[in-house]
Amino acid sequence: MAGLIRESDIAEVRERNRIDDVIGEYIALRRAGGGALKGLCPFHDEKSPSLNVRPSHGTFHCFGCGEGGDVIAFITKIEHLGFVESVERLADRAGIQLTYTGGGTTVQRDRGTRTRLVEAHRAAQEFYAEQLMTPEAQPAREFLKERGFDREAAQTFGCGYAPAGWDQLTRHLLGKGFEVDELYKAQLAKESRHGKPLDRFRRRLLWPIKELSGDVVGFGARRIFDDDPIEAKYLNTSESPIYKKSQVLFGLDLAKREIAKRHQVVVVEGYTDVMAMHAAGVPTAVASSGTSFGSDHMAVLRRLMMDDDAFRGEVIFTFDADEAGQKAALKAFEGDQTFAAQTYIAVAPEAMDPCELRLAKGDAAVRDLVARRVPLFEFAIRSMLRSYDLDSVDGQVAALQRTVPLVAQIKDAAKRDGYAVKLAFWTGWHDESMVVRRVRETAQGGGNGTRKARQRSAGSGQHNDADAESDMPRPDPRDPRLRAQREVLKAALQEPALAGPSYDALSEDAFTHPAYVAVHRAVLAAGGAASGLTGPALLDAALQHAPEGTARRVLSELAVEPLHAKDEVDADYVATELAVVQSALVGRQISEVKSKLQRVSPTEEVEEYRALFGDLIALEQYRKALREQAVGGMS
Repeated sequence: MAGLIRESDIAEVRERNRIDDVIGEYIALRRAGGGALKGLCPFHDEKSPSLNVRPSHGTFHCFGCGEGGDVIAFITKIEHLGFVESVERLADRAGIQLTYTGGGTTVQRDRGTRTRLVEAHRAAQEFYAEQLMTPEAQPAREFLKERGFDREAAQTFGCGYAPAGWDQLTRHLLGKGFEVDELYKAQLAKESRHGKPLDRFRRRLLWPIKELSGDVVGFGARRIFDDDPIEAKYLNTSESPIYKKSQVLFGLDLAKREIAKRHQVVVVEGYTDVMAMHAAGVPTAVASSGTSFGSDHMAVLRRLMMDDDAFRGEVIFTFDADEAGQKAALKAFEGDQTFAAQTYIAVAPEAMDPCELRLAKGDAAVRDLVARRVPLFEFAIRSMLRSYDLDSVDGQVAALQRTVPLVAQIKDAAKRDGYAVKLAFWTGWHDESMVVRRVRETAQGGGNGTRKARQRSAGSGQHNDADAESDMPRPDPRDPRLRAQREVLKAALQEPALAGPSYDALSEDAFTHPAYVAVHRAVLAAGGAASGLTGPALLDAALQHAPEGTARRVLSELAVEPLHAKDEVDADYVATELAVVQSALVGRQISEVKSKLQRVSPTEEVEEYRALFGDLIALEQYRKALREQAVGGMS
């Protein structure tokens, strides 16, 4: 070690580097009360934030893994540095000039350390950026210009040019006091067959790859000249003590604040795609460098987005072809599916990548690409369905045979049932409950899964959710999400004069449980609440139109179960419950319209977009009126 850092300098480093600001560059922090902040710990995997930061004390502590200390301890741990290097890193960050005992302010820092390798990269990036302005680099500048990037964009992303000489960068860095072994270690130079150091990159356009902190740790190099003997389009820095490609994302240093703010990240495939996204107004775009996007990358992003059980972010992958997107999406059905529910796919039209899309159709088209993202599971399923003729029964059956096993692989039972319902709709299969049953049986391990489950349930004396005579599950009478639907059905059966034509006008879509849909159909088939039938006569007529099993049992229950009015059941009470049910239906319709709006381009499909927007406004106004009616009836 060249010398020890003065204690007064160390104290100044702690004082001028607020611990919440430093840790906030690596993970998202939010208020935890008592002046503390909390976030997802970067030192172990966790779903709920357990790392606490106390800015007033200048300390942090993780209640999950026990790591803690001051700002220097945090940098030492997260960057795998020694104490001196950590102090030097923070000193550079705060603009503090350190004094070393036994050497003054100009004592040379330890050679070969992480700090030295980062400094070598910083000097290399400055050298490459200067070279981009030389006559030799004209083709590199033309490459950027042809893709819509001006000098300011190049400077923002630190673009540079590696000159043609064999050792121009090497000689430049040796002249700045770096040693050959350091340049080899940093992967900035390589040894020739004759034992001489050569530049690792030559005659290529370069992008610096940076860590979250903004330190340059590697480079990505693009082939520019046709006579380049290395045919690979891109070359990337090899793994080094400071560059781990599985943990670094290009553009993350620029995107991290917007990612944390918006809880959204857009993952693209190339350096120019990242530049195009940012230029088009999508500042959350990043790209992996020299490797595919992996779990380590996701862990970094989760911490930035504060992606715990209570607050979930979005990861949007862009692909320039349906086939590529589908192939990637299908992988989500394998493994533990930890992030699948938060993942979306956006496929650019006409097999264009984001850079090409921006050139061809402008910034709005790039933003529209992100807005039209599709949930990963949905994308994979619907991509499969495109190869079937869904207008024919044979095509529908074949499509279901192919996709039911896929949906059955979804491990979250609620999401699996939800996608089973969607699958019935997407294929045009009218028996929704059958598709749900098939998916459940497949998920349980075979077509006789339901029968086996019933046998196990009967043997154990436990109640089964589905009656033996029917494939239809029984609704929970205590489910608060279905309370208003149950009340409306009871009103139609017990107080038909009060329910009347308003009830009869309800569509099947107003009921979200298959048993309630079946009961509603039976009541309407019997003539409806306005038929003049009452009491046992209405019940008997409805029972004749209800399918055997669950539907009939539920219908009989609803005919005698008391309504939950505080006072007497009157017209106001029934009207209020009807308004609640209708409002919920309109709310679902609003969500569908909003979803469609996300998939319709406001610039290319103007008429359709305006029509949908008009529908949205009308539905919002209608829901507002229904809510006012419901609230008025409760007061």
